[in-house]
Amino acid sequence: MKVIEGYLNIADFEAIVFHGNKVGLNEKVSKKIEDSFEFLKSFSSNKIIYGVNTGFGPMAQYRIDDDKRIQLQYNLIRSHASGIGEPLSAIQVKAAILARLNSVSLGYSGIHPSVVALMQELINRDITPLIFSHGGVGASGDLVQLAHLALVLIGEGEVFYKGERRPTAEVFEIEELKPVNIEIREGLSIINGTSVMTGIGLVNVVNAKKLIDWSLAISCMITEMVAAYDDHISEELNAVKLHNGQSEVAKRMRTHLADSQLIRKRDEHLYSGENSEKVFKDKVQEYYSIRCVPQITGAILETVISVESVLEKELNSANDNPIIDVDSQHVFHGGNFHGDYVSLEMDKLKIVITKLTMLAERQLNYLLNAKINEMLPPFVNLGELGFNFGMQGAQFTATSTTAESQTLSNPMYVHSIPNNNDNQDIVSMGTNSALIADKVIENAFQVLSVQLITVVQAIEALGCKEKVSGKTRKIYDEVRTFVPAFKEDMVMYPLIQNVKSYLSK
Repeated sequence: MKVIEGYLNIADFEAIVFHGNKVGLNEKVSKKIEDSFEFLKSFSSNKIIYGVNTGFGPMAQYRIDDDKRIQLQYNLIRSHASGIGEPLSAIQVKAAILARLNSVSLGYSGIHPSVVALMQELINRDITPLIFSHGGVGASGDLVQLAHLALVLIGEGEVFYKGERRPTAEVFEIEELKPVNIEIREGLSIINGTSVMTGIGLVNVVNAKKLIDWSLAISCMITEMVAAYDDHISEELNAVKLHNGQSEVAKRMRTHLADSQLIRKRDEHLYSGENSEKVFKDKVQEYYSIRCVPQITGAILETVISVESVLEKELNSANDNPIIDVDSQHVFHGGNFHGDYVSLEMDKLKIVITKLTMLAERQLNYLLNAKINEMLPPFVNLGELGFNFGMQGAQFTATSTTAESQTLSNPMYVHSIPNNNDNQDIVSMGTNSALIADKVIENAFQVLSVQLITVVQAIEALGCKEKVSGKTRKIYDEVRTFVPAFKEDMVMYPLIQNVKSYLSK
C-alpha cells in the first residue's frame, strides 16, 4: 500500500494507477484534513465565503440562506453532472480520483474527511465512476467531469463494477459503502479543481515514456539492418551539441547496439585509404530518419521530462477555490482551479508524440520502398512479388493514422471560448487538450505496431537475426511468439492489435 504523506511522485502514481497498488493516508495527513474542515466550519459562521453561503460562478452575488446551504451543494453536483460522449477509461478515472484525493489531502480545501475516505475506497476496490469525455473547459477546473465523480460520492449516478455499468447505490450496498457527508462546501471542493486533466495528463506521460523507449529500440533495429556507421550515435559527436536529451538518446542507442555484429566503423571503411571508387556503392551517410534519431528523439525526450515535472507539481498542488489556510487562519479567493499549466503541457506532449509518429512513418517508408533502401523486396514482401503484398496494406493504416495525429497536434491552449455568462471569460481547455493528447498517443502505438512487424519481417528477409544485438534479438523472439514469419498474405489487423498490446503493456 502507498501511504500518502504529503507528496505523491510519478512513480507512486504509476504504481497505484497502472499496477493496482492500494492507497492509504497517514495520521499527519488525516489530521490536516480534519483541522482544515474544523477551521472552515468555525470561520464561515459569520462571513461571506464563496460557495459556502453564496451561489456559484456569476451567481455568487446571491446570498444563500443558512437552511439551504447543504442543499446548495447537492444542487451544484446534480446540475453540473452534464457530461456526454465516450466514458473515460478505468485508468483515466482512477488517475483522476487519485489526483483529486491527493489535492484535497493537502489540507487547503476544508473538506469533510468522509470525502477522502470514500475516494480511497473507490480506488482500492476498483469502483470506476462513470465520467464522460466531453464537458470541461478547464477553467473552474474540470467542473463537469468532477461533478460525475461527486455524483457517485453522494451515492448517485453510475459506476463500472466488475465489468458492468451499474447504479452507484446498488454497488455501494454490495460493498457496504456509505455516501459522503455534505457539511459545508464538499460539492464545490470536489468539482472545483484540475484533477481530471492532471490525472489523464500523467497517464499520458507514462505512456509517452513507453513510446520513446520503443521508438529508440526500433530505430536501433533499423540502424542495424542498414549496417550504418556508428559515428552518428558516438559520444564525441553528440557531446558537442549541448542538449542533454540528445546525448541521453545517443547513449541509450549505443547501449542497445553494443554487441551488434552489423554496425560498422567508419575508419575501417571510408577512412581506410583504400577507396578508389568514383561512385560509392554504400551510402556515405544514412537518410535523416536514421542518422538524426538522437537530434529528433532527444528533443522529444526532453519535452516529456519537462511535461512530467510540471504535471507532478500540479498533482501536488491545492487547485480549488477558495483556499482554506489554517496556518494564517484565513480563506483566500482566487483562481487555482485554472488549468493553463496542464493545457499547455498537453499541447507540447501531443506535438512531440506526433513528431515521434512521423519519424516512425518515415522509417517505415524507408523499409517498404525498395528503390530507397536498395536491400529489401518491395513492401518487405517475403512471398511472390506481384502475387503477394507483404506490408503494403498496413502502410496505408500507418500513413492515415499519422496524418490524423498531425491534425490533432494543433493546440487547444489558444482556443479559449468565454462562457458561464462571461464569468469564465478566458479558459484553458485543459481536459480537451489532455484527451486529444491521449488520442495522439494511441495513434503512435498503432503506427509503431505496423513498423515493428515490418522490422521483424525485414530481419527475416535479410537473414541477419544471428548478427543483431542481444536486445534486438530479444524483441525479435518475443514478437515472433505472436506474429509468425509470413510469406502468404494474412489478415493483418489481429497481428497489429497483438503487437500494440505488447508495446503498451
